Amino acid sequence: MALFEGKTVFVSGATRGIGASIAAIFIENGATVYGSATQTSTIENRRLAGVFPADFANREDIEKCAEYIRTINPDILVNNAGINNPSSFEQIDHDEFLKIQQVNVFAPMALCQAAIPSMVNSGWGRIVNISSAWSKKGKEQRAPYSSSKFAIDGLTLSLAIEYAKSGILANCVAPGFVDTEMTRRILGDIGIEKILQNVPIGRLAQPEEIAQVVLWLASPQNTYITGQNIFVDGGFTRA
Repeated sequence: MALFEGKTVFVSGATRGIGASIAAIFIENGATVYGSATQTSTIENRRLAGVFPADFANREDIEKCAEYIRTINPDILVNNAGINNPSSFEQIDHDEFLKIQQVNVFAPMALCQAAIPSMVNSGWGRIVNISSAWSKKGKEQRAPYSSSKFAIDGLTLSLAIEYAKSGILANCVAPGFVDTEMTRRILGDIGIEKILQNVPIGRLAQPEEIAQVVLWLASPQNTYITGQNIFVDGGFTRA
């Protein structure tokens, strides 16, 4: 029997990059997978059971997506969708700062609220929130993004403590530098070459490598790990 046969999974940002790899690996292991996407025309993984079109910069879309999750009653929730817009601290636009917090922190909180009641009723659930290496290390021009990723770590810890007795395990996975469109857009080739000098493994991660860690944390094989922020970064945050 497939490891996730009979399990329902919801992955936000499920159609590109890390999210697409997470959705794919759950499907390959027998799960029924739903997801959200800002642009459904860019869907890479057409094996999804359903895709909810949502731009989490829009508060109404978050609320509608939460309602959608309540109709699915997922056993596993993966909050992957996120945005980053580097800016020097003095030039941070206040509206942009709040948008990043809404997408990266408020949306996961609202989706967790929607998913948890059915997990509590069944006595089993797994929540994996995608954090970042910038939830531990600092870098110039990352104040809004780092703030949001430190916050998602704190949110996850609180969930882990509050719902452990209900059979729900909640963890973060914190990728380092992953070979995605967003990484290449923000850093560029020269920026990537420079940053890899500080990554002991010496290369970008592949999205599938992040997905493998998410899969295990969400699996029945994980029976005792909760409240953790697990770094998948080639040694970057420890170097």
